[in-house]
Amino acid sequence: MGFLSAFLFLPHEIKGYGATEASPACSLPQSDVRTFRSGSVGVLVASTECKVLDPQSGRELGPNQDGELCFRGCQIFKGYLNNPEATAAAIDKEGWFHSGDIGHYDEDQNIYVIDRIKEFIKYKGFQVAPAELEGLLLTHHAVADVAVVGRPDEDAGELPMAFIVLKPGQTATETEIANFLAAKVAPIKRLRGGVEIAQEIPKTASGKILRRVLSEELRKRALQLKKSKL
Repeated sequence: MGFLSAFLFLPHEIKGYGATEASPACSLPQSDVRTFRSGSVGVLVASTECKVLDPQSGRELGPNQDGELCFRGCQIFKGYLNNPEATAAAIDKEGWFHSGDIGHYDEDQNIYVIDRIKEFIKYKGFQVAPAELEGLLLTHHAVADVAVVGRPDEDAGELPMAFIVLKPGQTATETEIANFLAAKVAPIKRLRGGVEIAQEIPKTASGKILRRVLSEELRKRALQLKKSKL
């Protein structure tokens, strides 16, 4: 909903959040721009509830704790046509729609979306959000674009790995980039899978990173390496 910033002559982009299953809005920015919070997708629309669940335990979480965003309200759909299994997976018995998105809310009820659960990197039983690491890497002065994916590993499951596009005229080594991130994150989020300098990041026409393309390339490399050792 970034178009609202231009329409309202705002100095920053404002966003809302929704889904086809939510007809389509769950949250919208507040009308008072003084309450704007950078990175937020606004507050809940009328007659809508939100809770955040730990993806692994199902335990309900509090403010500023990342988990799966779940919504309940009159705008939430009743189910997928002729697909009871998908419906049961999306809507629980209490009517909560499990969005599949990871995020949190703050003390002022502003909602933040971090990443998709299915895109999480599984490292030794821990779940690492690629979007979080990408956001941090983009703060490096030499980084123009980035994509983080899981590199297959027999012991750990997956290792976080970054594909980096450098800004024109800028230089940075793979080690420099890895150390830059390591200083900002917990040990489980370090780029143990390595850093690779790339010419471009594969994306859809709308600008969404095609992680599956990069993941498939890494799987092919892992398979070739395994065959070469036979």
